[in-house]
Amino acid sequence: MTTLTNQPYIQLQGITKIFYTEELETTALDQIHLTVDRGEYVSISGPSGCGKSTLLSVMGMLHSATDGKYFLGGTEVTSLGEAEQAAVRNREIGFIFQAFNLIPDMTASENVELPLTFRGDITRKQRQERVAAALEQVNMSERRNHYPAQLSGGQQQRIAIARALVGNPRVLLADEPTGNLDSKNAQHIMELLDTLHKQGSTIVMVTHDPRSAEQAERQVSLFDGRIVDDRRVRPRSAATVA
Repeated sequence: MTTLTNQPYIQLQGITKIFYTEELETTALDQIHLTVDRGEYVSISGPSGCGKSTLLSVMGMLHSATDGKYFLGGTEVTSLGEAEQAAVRNREIGFIFQAFNLIPDMTASENVELPLTFRGDITRKQRQERVAAALEQVNMSERRNHYPAQLSGGQQQRIAIARALVGNPRVLLADEPTGNLDSKNAQHIMELLDTLHKQGSTIVMVTHDPRSAEQAERQVSLFDGRIVDDRRVRPRSAATVA
């Protein structure tokens, strides 16, 4: 295992991802070089099938790269075993999915608590305190005992964001976080992400919506599995610069 010091929080070096079937090989990512500093807000955009979600999955260690190296917080995680990657993912990364991915027969608070149940270093009382704080952060404390079916789409996404926040992750990975929402709820979720960023969260967001992409400080564009543009559209927020 290799460790880098004084480096960006996320560092991808020549990441390639190939999906194999019996008949063909599909290159989803082709020699991706990308860095993300702590406190940055980065959007990743591009046409359907360009590799956006695959790239986010590699960052979240949901998919392994076929080739290349991935450093997270200075540690090369591509060389870790599955159990070690799962432990790092649980501590370091919060996921926000387009489809919310809430468990239907669990209440809002139980869904938010779920990631913490895999952490042996947190007591039940601490879990409950963290859940309460996360729900308050997304203004959903009054819905803590509701089931997903009793919540609107926007409310479900807020619960999903609370679940992503509850473990105090160093980075939030958001995959089309407004893709299943109407324009009003989408705006509310984007405002919430903006608030979280101003509070210091590192955010990497995949989106097909130009309006959502414009909210980020930095915009990365993909085409056919390659980065074709990487531009900073506004200065780093003073609150997030170490």
